[in-house]
Amino acid sequence: MSTELKHAVKQLYKTLIFIGREYPKGGIYFRDKCHAAFMKNKDVTDPAEIKMLISRGEYVVKELEALYRLRKYRTLRKRYYDSETFEETMLKNIRYFDEK
Repeated sequence: MSTELKHAVKQLYKTLIFIGREYPKGGIYFRDKCHAAFMKNKDVTDPAEIKMLISRGEYVVKELEALYRLRKYRTLRKRYYDSETFEETMLKNIRYFDEK
């Protein structure tokens, strides 16, 4: 495996561990699963397969970021809106402005 691929794998691992600290089931749970996934693929030597695994890992990073953004959005929405959904709020506002 080339030095460039080794660096990419290490960087992906560090990124996943860092992002996984906020995982809903806990950072230790995520770290253990991440470590198991990397150890499962430690004997892969084909550069094309390594690149494919790195791209899959980068996809997981993007999905985790989206998960965290969604959690943040839901928390903020709960603070500013009551129990009604966004659609219910919009319909209520439309009806209010139609009456005027």
